[in-house]
Amino acid sequence: MPVHPVPDPPLLTVMGVSGSGKTTVGAALAQRLRVPYADADDFHPAENVAKMSAGIPLDDTDRLPWLRSIGEWLAGHAAGGGVISCSALKRAYRDVLRESAPQQLFVHLSGSQEVIARRVAGRPGHFMPASLVESQFATLEPLGEDEHGLVLDVDQSVDALVEAYLTATAGPTDHTTDQSATGAAS
Repeated sequence: MPVHPVPDPPLLTVMGVSGSGKTTVGAALAQRLRVPYADADDFHPAENVAKMSAGIPLDDTDRLPWLRSIGEWLAGHAAGGGVISCSALKRAYRDVLRESAPQQLFVHLSGSQEVIARRVAGRPGHFMPASLVESQFATLEPLGEDEHGLVLDVDQSVDALVEAYLTATAGPTDHTTDQSATGAAS
């Protein structure tokens, strides 16, 4: 999949199934890029959390208002950059996010179902039970060739994933402007 130009400042959606490391990697990317971070799990209404906690997968009707809220966050951070972690499992979900922020880059954290199931089982207290991993993989539609994004293998350290993103995008590590260092105006 070709990597399209990264927006500057970066506007990223770190996507993947539950247990792929979206929150950890997303926060690490945001810190490295010096842009705000948000976790899409925090955008779920209470009804969605209750369903998932009961082991009931969400349907598209449940997801639409949640996706629109995430899209609003992305649109609100387009000028200054930001990173959000969001499952974005289906192309249709990514399309909803793109309606609000067409310039965003999707960073898909990909791994085998066995690796992800082990990771989810090791997360006590999270509202996504390991029993829903299979449904997440059944729902997952990998990024299409025409989608603005890249795929990273989760079977490596967080630091290695951040470096893999930076290498793949040839992105700088700091998106703050220090005019005194260059003498140039932005």
